[in-house]
Amino acid sequence: MTAPATDDPLGPEPDQEAVARKILLDMLTGQARSRQELATRLRSKNVPDDLAARLLDRFEEVGLVDDAAFARAWVASRQPGKGLARRALAVELRRKGIADEVAAEALAEIDPDDEDAAARALVRKKLRALEGVETERATRRLVGMLARKGYSPGTAYAVVRAELAEIGR
Repeated sequence: MTAPATDDPLGPEPDQEAVARKILLDMLTGQARSRQELATRLRSKNVPDDLAARLLDRFEEVGLVDDAAFARAWVASRQPGKGLARRALAVELRRKGIADEVAAEALAEIDPDDEDAAARALVRKKLRALEGVETERATRRLVGMLARKGYSPGTAYAVVRAELAEIGR
């Protein structure tokens, strides 16, 4: 007895669907993932696009895939943990395939005071390593570090100046 062909009108081979479902469940076991991340993985495992779309739609229906919840969780962990600013988080979410509107909603939950506090904490931490460095050079390094974290030049300079003034430099 042979397995039905993939172009069988009854649908794909049950094994192929089971394998695709296992791939999705394995990826979702450790952490939440965006729909695009899951679709990309299925594509890399040669799962037909129609089967992938059907499974992803079903996983969304039952709440296993939720880009809005993923974006909120991503922002909640990355902003305080890595000290990233909204701009950097928006770039990361875009790379994960999150729609701009969904990302904007998640980013709106960031309190500007928390963002400022994160920038200050980053500067204080880095200042320890710049103890013997002249103030101008330290300022450039600190502002550059904040820029890489997604902070605007104005915010970066204001935070660095305030922190340097606080330690008397």
